[in-house]
Order: sequence, then C-alpha cells, then structure tokens
Amino acid sequence: MLSIAGLLFLLLQSWLAATVVRRVVGVPIGWPRSIMVGFIMSATMGLTVQYLFRAATDQNTNGLNVAPAVAVLFLVLAVGWIFALGVGALVFIEAAFPTGSLPRFSSLFTGWKARRRRTRRYSDVVAIAVRHGLGSRLRGFGNGDSTEREAKTARALRNALNEAGVTFVKLGQMLSTRQDLLPETYIRELQTLQTKASPEPWERISAAIKERLDRPVAEVFSDINPIPLAAASVAQVHQATLLDGTSVVIKVQRPGALDQVNLDTDIILRLAHWLNKTTPWGKSLGVYTLAQGFAGSLEEELDYRIELENMRSIEHSLAVSGNFSVSVPHAYPEFSSERLLVMDTLPGRPVSSAGTLLAGLNAEERSALATTLLGATLEQIVSDGVFHADLHAGNIFITSEGTLGLLDFGAVGRLDPATQTALGMMLYSIDKNDSAGATDALIELLDRPDTLDERALERELGQLLTRYRVGFGPGGSQKMFGDLMSLVIAYKFAVPAQIGAAFRALAAVEGTLQIIDPTMDLVAASRAEGSRLMADRFKLGSVKDELEQRAMQLLPLLNRLPRRLNKITEDLEHGRFNMNVRVLAHPSDRRYLTGLFQQLIVAVLAGSAVLGSIMLITSNEGPLLTGQIHLYGVFGFALLFGGFVLGMRALMLVFKRDVDA
Repeated sequence: MLSIAGLLFLLLQSWLAATVVRRVVGVPIGWPRSIMVGFIMSATMGLTVQYLFRAATDQNTNGLNVAPAVAVLFLVLAVGWIFALGVGALVFIEAAFPTGSLPRFSSLFTGWKARRRRTRRYSDVVAIAVRHGLGSRLRGFGNGDSTEREAKTARALRNALNEAGVTFVKLGQMLSTRQDLLPETYIRELQTLQTKASPEPWERISAAIKERLDRPVAEVFSDINPIPLAAASVAQVHQATLLDGTSVVIKVQRPGALDQVNLDTDIILRLAHWLNKTTPWGKSLGVYTLAQGFAGSLEEELDYRIELENMRSIEHSLAVSGNFSVSVPHAYPEFSSERLLVMDTLPGRPVSSAGTLLAGLNAEERSALATTLLGATLEQIVSDGVFHADLHAGNIFITSEGTLGLLDFGAVGRLDPATQTALGMMLYSIDKNDSAGATDALIELLDRPDTLDERALERELGQLLTRYRVGFGPGGSQKMFGDLMSLVIAYKFAVPAQIGAAFRALAAVEGTLQIIDPTMDLVAASRAEGSRLMADRFKLGSVKDELEQRAMQLLPLLNRLPRRLNKITEDLEHGRFNMNVRVLAHPSDRRYLTGLFQQLIVAVLAGSAVLGSIMLITSNEGPLLTGQIHLYGVFGFALLFGGFVLGMRALMLVFKRDVDA
C-alpha cells in the first residue's frame, strides 16, 4: 500500500513539474514528453534530497558534509538547476522533434492493422523511388542541377509515379498544371502520365457489377461482353445491352481500388501535414492545402454519382448553347450508383486511335473539327463555367459522320462568374492588343502577390502581345503560352486550383487539336473565339441586363445616401467633422508586435542575468559557506539559473516563430 501511495505521489509530482515546465517554456508542448521530463526531474530531485540530508547529518563518509542551513541552501539551488536542465531538455526535444511530428502516444496501442498496411505501402513507394534512381533526390528537385540531370530526374519521377499506381499518377497529373511550382522540364514529363492497367478477371468484375447494381443482372441487361473495351487502374469499361435492346457501356470500379486510393491518399496527406508543420517552405507553398485539394478532387472522381451529374451538366450546357455539334453520352441514373455508371455507347473512335478515320478527311473537314472542339471548350470555360478538365486524345471521339463526342467526366472544373469574365477579358484583350486590359484581367484571374509592380507587368505583357500580334505557324502557340506562364511565375502569382484545372484542360486539348489538325494556330483561334464570346456579352441586351443587376445592388446604398450626405454637411458646418484612424487596428498586427517585444525583453533579461551571474561566480568576495564556496558564488549560480531558464524560453519562442513563419 505504501509503495502504491509513493508511486501515485511520484506521478502527481511529475505532472506538476511538467505543468510548470510547459508554463515556463511558453509554447504548447505535447503532454507525453512533458510528463517524461517531469518524471526524470522528480526522480533526480528525490535522489538529491537524500544526498543533501545525509550531508546535513554527517552521514557522507567520503562526500560532502555541511551545516543544515547550508544543506537547505544547496537543496534550493539544486532543485532550481534540476528544473532548469529539465527545461533545457524539453527545449532540445521540441527543437529536434516538434510536437505533432511524431505519432501520438495512444497510437502505440491502437490501429496496428492500418499502420501495418500503411508501413508496407510506404516501403513499396520508397522502393519504387529508389529503383528509379530517386533515392538521392528525395530531399528536393532542381537545386542547381544541370539541364541534362534535371531532364533525367524528371523522367525518373514520371516513371516512378506511373509505377506507384493510380493515386500517384493522378497526383502527377495535378502537379503538371502547377507551372508556378515546378520547372518546365518536370511539367512536360508529368503531362505524359496516363493510367493504364491489365484487365481484372471477369469473375471479379461480374461479382462487382452484381453487388453495385443492387438487383439481379438479368433484370437490367440482356448481355454483357466479358472482354473489356478499356482497362485503367481504377475502373474497367464493358459493352452491354439493355433489355430493350439499347447498346450501353458499363463503367465499373475495380474491387479494392477504393481502399488502395484511400491508403495512398492518407499517406500523401500525412506527409503533406508533416511538411506543412515542420518546414517554413512547406507552409509558404501551402503543401497541406494542395494535398487536401488533390484528395477532395480525387474523392469526387471516384464517386460515379458526381460524374453522372457532371455529364448531365455539360450535356445541358451544350444543348442550350447549340453552337457546336458535340455529343455527350446519355447516362442512366436508375442503373448507376457510387461505383457503377451505365451510359449510352458513344459511336466512333477516340482521337488517339482514329488515324485512319482522320486520314480520310480533307483539310477543311479537319480544320472544322478542330475549330468546333476549341470553340466548345472555350465556351464551357468562359460562358458556362462548367468544363471537361481532362480533354486528352483518349477522351474525345470522332464519329464516322465527322462529329465529336466527349467521354470520361470524372475530372470537371467549375469557375465562378467573375473568373469566367476575367478569362474572357484576357482573351479579348489579347485579340485587341490591349496590354492594360490583359494586365487587369490577369490580376483579377490569379492570386495577386503582395509586391506586384503593375506598371512593369503591363510593359512586359505588352511586349509579349506585340511579339505575337501578327500570328505564327503551327506549334507557335506553345511558345506564347509558355512565355505567358513564365511571366506569371516571374511575378510570383499564385494559380488557384480551378484556374489550374482550366489551364490543364487547355493544355490537354491543345495536344488533341494538333492530332486533329496539325496546321492549326491555337492562339490565333483562341483569340478569335474569345473575342466572339465577349462580343456576345457586349450585346445591347446583355449589357442592359448587367446594368439592371448592378442598379438593384446599388439601391440600398442610394436610399441611405441623402441622409449620410446631410449628416456630413451638418458636421462640416458646425465644426464637428472628424476622422479616426487607428494604428495597428488588426489583432494580428498587435499580436506580432507583442510577440516581438516579448522576445526582446526575455532575451535582454536572460543576457543580463547570465552576465551578472558570471561576475558573482568569479568573485572571491563575501563570506564562506564552506572551506571553498563563497556566498556570492551561490547567489551567482541562482542568478545563472534564472538566466538559463529565460534563455531557454527565448530560444523556444524563436523555434516556434520559425515554424509559424
């Protein structure tokens, strides 16, 4: 019973010591490490008390023996220094392994199965990276590399992502749109990533169809072809026939694909969270936000109910427009589910394998097809705000009648009206050679940097427009878009996720257009199409509707305006008019200055205490407590204790500030 009481007292003492240490350090620190340090401090204090008790009672045969009063003084000093060393140990641990960078203590006893799967997957991914020569490059890419080595590393990264599976392929495809984050060499390689896989055995696919159809297969389909039309890492597509004889295709998610994607996404989010928490560059780049956006978009892409809604939205917008002959397969929501999608068969062949069909078309027909595809894409982006974000050659079909069709609506982007207008105005300004308008549209479109020189940006953008004003031949469009993106990167603009999706759609459709019509000048066609779309907005009826909408928004302000003007004029007449300007009105500004002054004051006090303690310790003045120890020396060690603790607090505040920066 006495042992249990002693253990409980030691635990209580450890908790109390940990609480005081956390308070002194001044920043949130994990309880497990604080309790551990507190336990060691308590144990050390217990041994120190026993030793000094024997010293005060002359029981140390070959050690220190002093008067009881001196022993008490030494005890106070020893307890203080044990506490100071505990603070120092905690600061060192926190600097080396910040709170949150290690697994929680409770995780040692839970989640072993998930952790084992995650560890096995970690090992697989690292092995793939090392096998492709990325082992020495895991700490970063492109730091002072030669062009040849950078190209080699980019190829290795692409191959590693491709081998790692669908989640990492999708991650690479997302990064391929972030030219503001990665060098051009990596962008080119990542844009070639495509998800391909060997077909799943029909027995497993058949069972998955039956499970996700939630009814007997014979009640819906009269026939299903067991040989897949296409196979990717996540899904397979099979030809089928409904009971009424309608030819359809079934897109079914592979069994286990969702679990694999969730596991890989969890790994990516954990890594991004660690980088965001422990590195200044990770937080400045918004690594965790990027990973969350990627995880959210991938989650939507794996939910076929969302893909079905995307199909219906784009089908409706194309039907309402009526400007372009582009078909979208009709989907059957009554037969579809979260992991199963049933839709009409899209006739024709994908552009990627329609070489014979294209060769049979003359130049005018191929040009008309390319113009239709570009016009439909820009109209989706600029006018509708809902657009197909993955327009590579495998997702665009050409029918034998010479019309176009779209497929695979898992990746669909959405733009708000203001962004649509900004994109249209940029294309319109480029077409009119208006550098000021293009600059304003670009600033409205992207996230403006804090230190933007608008005049310099306008001059460089004007030079870019002048250089390409007269047009150019095939392939020149890539040069202009590349120069425009280089300008965006040079001025440190951030590209929002949905704008990145629009850029990705345009980049993908450019490659498809070059297959359909290699002679097409994409920039010239984009300028003309953008000018047409904005001209529709500038029609009298459209402008009238816009003015009416803005007038309705101004009505509340206009109603209050006379009363406010009357009050201002009365205040001016009677000398009561005044203006109040508050310096440091924002709480974040006040917190910043408060923290800065706290660091300065703590650092000055720590330095002063250390200097004073050195003077006292090295002094030979004052009464002797023992044969060799002066009283002033004891006071010096006490003052040094205060300086040490304050120094540790200042150091911890610096570490915390670096992480939060």
